Amino acid sequence: MRLMWKSMDKMRCFRKRSMFPFLGFLITFLLLFNLYMDDGYVLEAEKRQLGETLMHPANSERYIHTFRDLSNFSGAINVTYRYLAGIPLPRKKYLTIGLSSVKRKKGNYLLETIKSIFDQSSYEELKEIVVVVHLADFDLVWCENLVQEITRKFAHHIIAGRLLVIQALEEYYPSLDGLKRNYNDPEDRVRFRSKQNVDYAFLLNFCTNLSHFYMMLEDDVRCSRNFLTALKKVITSREGSYWVMLEFSKLGYIGKLYHSKDLPRLAHFLLMFYQEMPCDWLLIHFRGLLAQKDVIRFKPSLFQHMGYYSSYKGAENKLKDDDFEEDSIDIPDNPPASLYTNINVFENYDATKAYSSIVDEYFWGKPPCTGDFYVIVFNKSTKISRIKIVTGTDDRQNDVLHHGALEVGQKSVETKQGRQCTSYITLGEFKGGSIEVTNVDRKISFDIECVRIVITASQKEWLIIRTISLWTTQPVSELQVSSVLSSVLSV
Repeated sequence: MRLMWKSMDKMRCFRKRSMFPFLGFLITFLLLFNLYMDDGYVLEAEKRQLGETLMHPANSERYIHTFRDLSNFSGAINVTYRYLAGIPLPRKKYLTIGLSSVKRKKGNYLLETIKSIFDQSSYEELKEIVVVVHLADFDLVWCENLVQEITRKFAHHIIAGRLLVIQALEEYYPSLDGLKRNYNDPEDRVRFRSKQNVDYAFLLNFCTNLSHFYMMLEDDVRCSRNFLTALKKVITSREGSYWVMLEFSKLGYIGKLYHSKDLPRLAHFLLMFYQEMPCDWLLIHFRGLLAQKDVIRFKPSLFQHMGYYSSYKGAENKLKDDDFEEDSIDIPDNPPASLYTNINVFENYDATKAYSSIVDEYFWGKPPCTGDFYVIVFNKSTKISRIKIVTGTDDRQNDVLHHGALEVGQKSVETKQGRQCTSYITLGEFKGGSIEVTNVDRKISFDIECVRIVITASQKEWLIIRTISLWTTQPVSELQVSSVLSSVLSV
């Protein structure tokens, strides 16, 4: 009997040992399988190719824990870099801006891009950024000549620790020969995009500990004025909400913002699948694997593609972002807040959507009645200088607020429905479905705790609140003084 139990134990151990390799293979297969899942960003022709090779597309959300647990991607990639200009400062900055550049057959826009970053930033903003340029071309003569130009034009930024130029050694690159030709791309195209993935991976790896946030740009980009201030407003408004990637341009790998703590995983991810697909497609899968299902893109775009010739073969590339605005200083602050309404919400167009500057998000409710409300309760009282609210959309122009009032409140108390203000003052009435009030801080003597929209007459039409924009009171002339000092420095 004892011998029989021993033999059974051996069999169980054998089964357990034999299962581990199988499970490891299965998990790896599922992760790879997920990379080819159907996605709205893939062109229709490429969707058909994916459908022919994979009959059952997988859902990335099913493998989030697999990606997190299976891969220990928190450590740095072992790469040696050459410092071509500048050295990192010991103090962490707020934002790192990363650029990767290679020799182009036609045109070179890198110097213009660097100039735009610095020229469009105020003196105070410059203190909070560091720009890292990865010269990822193996032509050392080209690199040396370009570094000389960069050093001559931006010496004061290099000395101040705001500009670094690096290069990852060629010996650390994986093989770029015999790569998989996915999507029937020609060999040189596959080589180009595969190397580009590695270029970005090494750049991300280098930038991991330089700042709290990281912004990826391409080397042929123009920036809007005071883009950092706009970024900070958006980041502040997203406090308490989960995000992996925020987008400030709808083009390519331009204007994509990350937490710096996520850079090691993203670097490993790009390096692991460098030959599978272009980097902007890989980013979609990375975002999905870390549980951000939807794109979070903001308007107006803060960065514009300005290159005329592509870095691939010098082909023409006239892409422009029509949501780009040169001056981003007018972007609202929208302080962190809780939002409530007693209007019947349609599907998932909830109250938070109107308070967001995310593209194509808005609140949509069924016909409101007299006395219905939509209220914003700030996390802490604040001084508001300007309020602008727009209802309806271009394709649903009847779904506007026909009769309503805008109020601001104070003396908040806790109720069963959440924190609410007990005292309100009316600022004005809606006209033509919108309202804008300026100099609010001069008209109201108290710090505002609530902003409320009140329906003053029932309507048959549904209600869309497209945007709610709030500007807080800023220190007098701070940005103007900073801009002047920045201009002096850039001379």
